Amino acid sequence: MSSTTASYVRWFSDLSLGDVPLVGGKNASLGEMYRELVPLGVKVPNGFAVTAEAYRKVLADNDLDGRLHALLDDLDKTDVNDLARRAHAIRELIYGAPLPSEIEQEIREGWRALVAEYGDDLSVAVRSSATAEDLPTASFAGQHDTYLNVRGETLLIDAYKRCLASLFTDRAICYRIERDFDHFKVALSVTVMKMVRSDLAASGVIFSVDTETGFPDVVFITGAYGLGETVVQGTVDPDEYYVHKPTFEKGHRAVLRRSRGEKQLKMVYTDGHTREASRVIPTPEPDRERFCIGDADVLTLADAAIKIEKHYSERAGHRMPMDIEWAKDGLDGELYIVQARPETVTSQRQGQILEDYVLKGSAPVLLSGRAVGAKIASGQVRVIKSQSELHRFKPGEILVADTTTPDWEPVMQTASAIVTNRGGRTCHAAIVARELGISAVVGASNATEILEDGREVTVSCAEGDVGRVYEGAIPFETTRVDLGELRRPRTSIMLNLGNPELAFKTSFLPNDGVGLARMEFIITEAIKAHPMALLYPEKVEDPAARAEIAALISQHDSGADFFVERLSEGVGTLAAAFYPKPVIVRMSDFKTNEYAALLGGSGFEVDEANPMIGFRGASRYSHPAYADGFALECAAMKRVREEMGLTNLKLMVPFCRRVDEGERVLETMAKYGLKRGENGLEIYVMCEIPNNVIQVAEFAELFDGFSIGSNDLTQLTLGVDRDSEIVAFDFDERDPGVLKMLQMAVEGAQAAGRHSGICGQAPSDYPEVAEFLVRVGIDSISLTPDSVLKTTMAILELEEELQSDAAQ
Repeated sequence: MSSTTASYVRWFSDLSLGDVPLVGGKNASLGEMYRELVPLGVKVPNGFAVTAEAYRKVLADNDLDGRLHALLDDLDKTDVNDLARRAHAIRELIYGAPLPSEIEQEIREGWRALVAEYGDDLSVAVRSSATAEDLPTASFAGQHDTYLNVRGETLLIDAYKRCLASLFTDRAICYRIERDFDHFKVALSVTVMKMVRSDLAASGVIFSVDTETGFPDVVFITGAYGLGETVVQGTVDPDEYYVHKPTFEKGHRAVLRRSRGEKQLKMVYTDGHTREASRVIPTPEPDRERFCIGDADVLTLADAAIKIEKHYSERAGHRMPMDIEWAKDGLDGELYIVQARPETVTSQRQGQILEDYVLKGSAPVLLSGRAVGAKIASGQVRVIKSQSELHRFKPGEILVADTTTPDWEPVMQTASAIVTNRGGRTCHAAIVARELGISAVVGASNATEILEDGREVTVSCAEGDVGRVYEGAIPFETTRVDLGELRRPRTSIMLNLGNPELAFKTSFLPNDGVGLARMEFIITEAIKAHPMALLYPEKVEDPAARAEIAALISQHDSGADFFVERLSEGVGTLAAAFYPKPVIVRMSDFKTNEYAALLGGSGFEVDEANPMIGFRGASRYSHPAYADGFALECAAMKRVREEMGLTNLKLMVPFCRRVDEGERVLETMAKYGLKRGENGLEIYVMCEIPNNVIQVAEFAELFDGFSIGSNDLTQLTLGVDRDSEIVAFDFDERDPGVLKMLQMAVEGAQAAGRHSGICGQAPSDYPEVAEFLVRVGIDSISLTPDSVLKTTMAILELEEELQSDAAQ
């Protein structure tokens, strides 16, 4: 449907990205998608734009320019009360101005055309689209008004006039001043589009990039029940989903990772017709406990996001991360894209500058929530419970609130950090915090109750997905490194990393992959329960533990499904973050006392006098006491490689005492679908027992490579229990005997044509150990993230020295 003759109404099918001056960013983008992406399967509701020329004609015909100049030209935006008074006066002038008859007539004709397409039960969304909106450098998100579920010509005309007036909300005026936009060079177009009935289903926001780190290879989707305002405004903690773009485009359809939000409230319609046409109600408990959309919907949205990003990037001539709004129609069950604009934070980052914040002390954690940004800030708390209290806020304070709205932005711009009770990582507070370059902890539940005015706190978002508020001012360190100037050594530098929450951020360090990912971290943090207790909860004697296990797995068909999903998503996130570089995951290596500490674990473990050299690692995998648990580990790893398509995942067997034990483990893994060599699967063995070194040639016949575990190799070489405080002083990886063991392991692997690496702590703690290993020719050194840059520089210097010596 189109209407090229209309002066003030333009249909989506007539619009493209080049029409921003005519219809604003939102409408130009909707037109671009309707024309170019609907044929590719992306669903966009039809509609039309009332042009910016119509807005200018309203001002001109009612002689408003001079009166607006009088109210704006000497405005001091720091005087919040005067700003509010003048903005209100301007809105009243515009809303009260009669519409020129030709504009009103064309809007009415547009309504009738939509009714002819969609039927008499049509309702529309009426949305503002400024000519400076949705640009790569400024989103104007939430600055202007939207009216939903508008029915009939008369109410449509009223909503249109309200949208025009919203160009001069307090927040929009302030936003333009901050970004040096001339009030009189920004005009307002208005969107009129078929209403998607997400009040009966769900809606949310998609980013085609990870919002906190700028990691480009994932689609990040958030969602909640009802209208999307609750997600955008931050009144709920939404569900979150990640999809890995490279493997998705290769045909692997799997959700990489998911997190269920509280979704405390949902917004539905009332019988009104303005911004008050909706109301917020509690989400029923059964709905809160499940995800708002299923995997099939997540993958459909990911497909749309990838197509949108690809199209806009091709138009721009460079990669263009996108910020996309989606809605599911509860009547037809379809998923619609209702807005797409360039993402305005990661797209503005310059070069390859790595900025890293690290806490240099500790203190009690007062509360936690979702981390926004990766920075740290200290300051005094200021709790703001309503807009009327904003005048109390002083620059540099930490803003603490239930949630924030666009009206708060003049104050938010002066905050050192933000903490909210509610909201997810795509809520208003999160978006503004990113644009301002400050930290925010959102969805912290009871921040306004725990924190009080004047309290000194430290807000840290530098520790992964979880943001924490600490008591007092904790010192922290900031480093900036230009990665573009850092050369790569010949020795592969890999990372020791077990926390999936840090994976995307850590991937920006100069690295050659992950040399050690400990499965135990994911089991402890994301699964919490003993694998055998999940399989056989009826054998758990403690009623409280049984109840906790039942709650953990309540949204899954079985404990096995819960374990496989959680473990595969944790490992998959690590593998995706570094794809296609190798990521070596060590199969579980809990000791019996550590297994017993897991939920429901005590009834499945024996009490050992010395767990350090007891029933751990490879000895468990085919043993009747744990074989079923190991089968779950294998099922999860198979899912990562085959369903998720992350074939860069390599597996490693820990604490393998004897060659015949290695044979049994490989047979067991093959039985569970992890056969060495199939689909490129490589299986390494930890070299951490003197027998691994002595029989390195024999172990090399079974495994693809060795990763030296210097911690256990040191304690077993020196006969020192590293858990014993009494003899801990004798534990030293630099001992000549230990160094000799390291050399024998590396040279033995070389002789057998196998990869040699080290994943123990020694090279991270002692540069001289790293230097020794480079001299004997180790293939890779795996380091903790905090030591990567320092050790890399040292290895580069050493390699230059060795090369110079060889040349002489």
